[in-house]
Amino acid sequence: MIDLSIIIPIYNVEKYIRPCIESIYRQGLNENQFEVIIVNDGTKDKSMEMIADIIPAHSNITVINQENQGLSVARNNGIAIAKGEYILMPDSDDMLIDYSVKPLLEKVLAEKADIIMADFVQMNDEEINNIPQHPIKQQEAFKTTEISGKDILYEKYCRWYWRSVYRRKFLHENNISFVPGIYAQDVPFTNECFLKVKKCLRTSWLLNIYRRGHESAASKYSLKRSNDTSIAIRKSWELSRSLSLSPETAYQQDDLLFSIFYTHICAIACGHLRNFSEVCQAINFLKEQIPHLTFNHDKRQRMWAYMYNQLPLTVFAFIIYSKQMLLRKLK
Repeated sequence: MIDLSIIIPIYNVEKYIRPCIESIYRQGLNENQFEVIIVNDGTKDKSMEMIADIIPAHSNITVINQENQGLSVARNNGIAIAKGEYILMPDSDDMLIDYSVKPLLEKVLAEKADIIMADFVQMNDEEINNIPQHPIKQQEAFKTTEISGKDILYEKYCRWYWRSVYRRKFLHENNISFVPGIYAQDVPFTNECFLKVKKCLRTSWLLNIYRRGHESAASKYSLKRSNDTSIAIRKSWELSRSLSLSPETAYQQDDLLFSIFYTHICAIACGHLRNFSEVCQAINFLKEQIPHLTFNHDKRQRMWAYMYNQLPLTVFAFIIYSKQMLLRKLK
């Protein structure tokens, strides 16, 4: 068994994929120690051409070519053939910080931790292109803290699966995978990982450069994206009901789910859906996924739960739509 599998799904990222792949080979790792699994998810641009010379130059690269099935299926297919004891899944439009992976890998191998979660830095295209002139801040000494996954989840909900290294055995034994076909696949995946993890490490060590401010699938709101988020909320809701959570954890989990729910309905109301009819469709789909929600932490949560559960769909949709339109005018 090798130490690490790095899985990179590729779909229409011709501007960014080469820097991403190149950054993987600036980690100070022996190529016999890790593998790179590139999943060509039926890309329609020149992404694969941009790295055509890199692939044969490294004996540890495996390429999966498939019809476009989305990021979830691409990552799941990569995990299915991975041979590494640990798995890292950076996004294809981001980069790994030079020499950032090695200390994380050495630590989890020594500790046999299920997950180690690192930190990241956000940069736009211009900043990334001028890293020599605007270098990433000096890394502090590498330190880790053992922490429960639930504490990470509830201190600051962390959807960013790409800043963590996962033990492959942990994912397989707990049947954890990405939900196929949805945009918000990170929500149920991350939620399940941190609810089920037994040994988790956290560090402030910087692992990734998160590329912000460019056009991507994540920046386009639509009815499909709204419905995908509803499915993600349902998956997380079902998970929380299926596990034997302590009363304290169940309370925290419900508070977390309310935060996701409320953010979602606000996005539906002001997320640039074409008209009120689409807002009603989005709310209707959410109610089909989760017919009944219960939140009891405070008056605000109970009020939203009551409106969601008791009001006719069009009335509830009109309330959240009107609220967001009013707030927009007041800005």
